[in-house]
Amino acid sequence: MKTALTIENVSFAYGKKKALDDVSFSINTGECTLLLGPNGAGKSTLFSLITRLYDSREGHINLCGFDIKTQSRQALMRLGVVFQQTTLDIDLTVLQNLRYHAALHGMSRKQANLRIQEELERLTMYERRFEKVRQLNGGHKRRVEIARALLHKPALLLLDEPTVGLDVPSRQSIVEHLHQLSKDNQLAILWASHLMDEIYSEDRLLVLHQGQIKAQGSVNEVLDGTQSQNISDAFHQLTQQRVST
Repeated sequence: MKTALTIENVSFAYGKKKALDDVSFSINTGECTLLLGPNGAGKSTLFSLITRLYDSREGHINLCGFDIKTQSRQALMRLGVVFQQTTLDIDLTVLQNLRYHAALHGMSRKQANLRIQEELERLTMYERRFEKVRQLNGGHKRRVEIARALLHKPALLLLDEPTVGLDVPSRQSIVEHLHQLSKDNQLAILWASHLMDEIYSEDRLLVLHQGQIKAQGSVNEVLDGTQSQNISDAFHQLTQQRVST
């Protein structure tokens, strides 16, 4: 397996308030890594640093062999992102949204149409490509955002609580699809979540609390390390907070 993301000794502060404190971990291709942490743990700050919305002054971030600071363009070309809040233009159709994103990545119209069809069919959304985004429900909008993030075939997909606010069937369908995608396409996924049923037994876990990594490894390694029976108990032991099931 190749390393898709490496975080080395990254720290970040808002003034005197430290949001991340010497954070280090790596994610390999084909791995789905769930990032768990209570509100204020530093998850959003970490994602902002990886996507270059913020600039880290301490530590190093490497995407697929490219330094995020000195080789930003090459690094970010290999990154796909699905934010918690929708960023689609609701007055455009599904197809128009995706074509615009493809153009930003320098894809030809022919190449874009092929990739759009491939990803929408994978998510059973191709027949809705001419509908305006405002006509879609929350689950369908999220599928379009996932398709958009995958158009340029990234090596790493960042997911910032992508299932928040969705009904249970939509959420389960998306969770299953993303896990299968990681396995079939050797896609590395870093997935911020607070829902225990989104974690599969083969996933890797990162528990972030007060800006520090409190545990990382396979599900079994985290359970063994905390001598817990389930992830909810392990999370509570590490952070003194409960997560949703």
